[in-house]
Amino acid sequence: MPIRNLSSTLLNLLSNSSIFHLYKPPSKSTTFIILIQIPYSSNNQDCIKKMSIRNFLLVSLSLALVLGVAWSFDFHEKELETEDSLWEMYERWRSYHKVATHHTEKKRRFNVFKTNALHVHETNKMDKPYKLQLNKFADMTSHEFRSIYAGSKIHHHRSLQGDRIGNKTFMYDNVESVPTSVDWRKKGAVAPVKDQGQCGSCWAFSTVAAVEGINAIKTKELVSLSEQELIDCDTSENQGCNGGLMDLAFDYVKKTGGLTKEVTYPYTASDGRCDSKKVQPFFSIN
Repeated sequence: MPIRNLSSTLLNLLSNSSIFHLYKPPSKSTTFIILIQIPYSSNNQDCIKKMSIRNFLLVSLSLALVLGVAWSFDFHEKELETEDSLWEMYERWRSYHKVATHHTEKKRRFNVFKTNALHVHETNKMDKPYKLQLNKFADMTSHEFRSIYAGSKIHHHRSLQGDRIGNKTFMYDNVESVPTSVDWRKKGAVAPVKDQGQCGSCWAFSTVAAVEGINAIKTKELVSLSEQELIDCDTSENQGCNGGLMDLAFDYVKKTGGLTKEVTYPYTASDGRCDSKKVQPFFSIN
């Protein structure tokens, strides 16, 4: 599928998605993803006013306050019964992380942690298709998490220029019967969750995840590709950790002929100079 057609198709499909979906990837670690449909703007508070629904960007974030990201923290129901046992659980959690040491701040963080722990416990008691666990963000409020990890500084000049003109069709097999749904995670086309850190590179992660999936579906081989290459090298309009757009990144991938393996051009969660010696497209796209 041509990259330009793919980007249009993805954005058209995702514009009709619900606000968020939560699921557990099929991996050995207890890891969850939230897919959130958020508007893309320099200021998340006024982006609704500045953008139309067509310019909403589905951002794949390894998020959230109480969801697992590569590491999770287990606890038992008895630890929630008393304030003392909750403090002991909090101290056990603190032993794994760099956290506040000042008494006043520590007490505030404990209260946030307690709220999140109770939320995890109550949610897991419900008949839901997923389970929650505490992770390294467990003593952060939702507002704090969004402020640090989900912001974007880029000025969205593209939103004022109208829709891009292109072929809206996409390639497909001529088949008579298709399944109601397909879970590409179970078919090995979705890579393990990645942590973008405090870098506004969600656009790069979204692009790479789509390309990884296309390659896996086509070649039957799932290979982790480089977000850092996009951050460092796709800079004509995209702006690295200050934000970017998936369709522009797809254009870059099409122009360069593919993406480099992550192991060759590893992620640093920061802007860097494009290292042409590391840019070695792993597969071709036409």
